[in-house]
Amino acid sequence: MVLGRLAHYTFDAVLISAFLAGVKRSTGLTPSIKPDSFSETPNLRKWVENYLWVGETIMDQSVALMSSSGYFERRR
Repeated sequence: MVLGRLAHYTFDAVLISAFLAGVKRSTGLTPSIKPDSFSETPNLRKWVENYLWVGETIMDQSVALMSSSGYFERRR
């Protein structure tokens, strides 16, 4: 029960991170991470950067997989 809930929350967190990566790619908008806002907890900044990196990686892998698949095509 707890493991299933943890997996669900992890999947949701990765999905949100991938969504933010997609927004960054399509619009150029990124979360504003100001250095002075992390003065009390420097590990939080690193955690946020890693979290956003996971989204970028998932986005890259998803695009590569879809590009090599015959089910998707690029249209502009």
